[in-house]
Amino acid sequence: MQTVNTLARRVIVSPGMCSGGSLVFGEVGDWTWEAVAAACRTNVHAARTATGDPAYLSFYYYRVRGGKVVHPHGLAFGDELDLTSRVFQFGSQSTLTLHVLAPAGLDRADVPLEPEEFYENPHPDCMYVENWNRWIARTRPGTNADLATTAPPDFEFADLPRIPNRFSPRGIVGRAREAGTFCTDAPPGFVAGPTTSLTYPLDTVRDVNGAGLVYFASYFAIFDTALLRLWRELGRADARFLERRVVDQKMGYFGNADLGAVFTVNVRRWTSETRPEVEIADLSLHDSTTGKLLAATSIEAEVAAG
Repeated sequence: MQTVNTLARRVIVSPGMCSGGSLVFGEVGDWTWEAVAAACRTNVHAARTATGDPAYLSFYYYRVRGGKVVHPHGLAFGDELDLTSRVFQFGSQSTLTLHVLAPAGLDRADVPLEPEEFYENPHPDCMYVENWNRWIARTRPGTNADLATTAPPDFEFADLPRIPNRFSPRGIVGRAREAGTFCTDAPPGFVAGPTTSLTYPLDTVRDVNGAGLVYFASYFAIFDTALLRLWRELGRADARFLERRVVDQKMGYFGNADLGAVFTVNVRRWTSETRPEVEIADLSLHDSTTGKLLAATSIEAEVAAG
């Protein structure tokens, strides 16, 4: 199924897209760029602003909803999946892309991806991903501070369908940016666990992409590094960490950083009173020098017993 704003294809899980870390999120990000390039007839890999400066299709909000069969930590070499990606208009400088990753046995390659399925009636076996991307450019050479929102002049979006207002993530992301968290209050029915914070120096080798920006997928790895430290403080084995099933993860990107930056990562954790295997981790990342909020995430996961 190929339309102006939809791509569907069979994909096979390779070593470069599955691990206990951020590989799958990076792969989905590449699929987002491919879908936007096709739907908007824009070379997203070499886009330029009206003044000729590089423009980047950055990730502003990234949501993952894991299924019982397909979830971020449940992919294995050789798994066959049906991937459907659909791009929506989301303003003059943004796009919203929805993906569904289904087990090949469901035979849903020709089933259109509608917002109602994604937000209201997801298939329990599938993984769903929501990407809100914004065009950005540097305002000053040599620094990632004060990135500006600006789209390339050849960005075509007018013929894309609009996402219904009731499904828009603008409110969720705006509140998270204002509060510095996706969990402003304790989730109903959950009890608080340990809270911790750690210092994380930006890893120039691993965390920076070819454009000199902190790579969007690295934020997933940085947050998991902090969560794993808390996990070990609880006396849990690393193997159980890799066995988690991510039910719902929200990630907001609110800033970038320069080489040599040091981050402070704050971690809060809650456990369900009625289902002890269900936990929510709420994490935020700040620049240690300025205190500026750079990212926040909330991770609901099912944890294996033991």
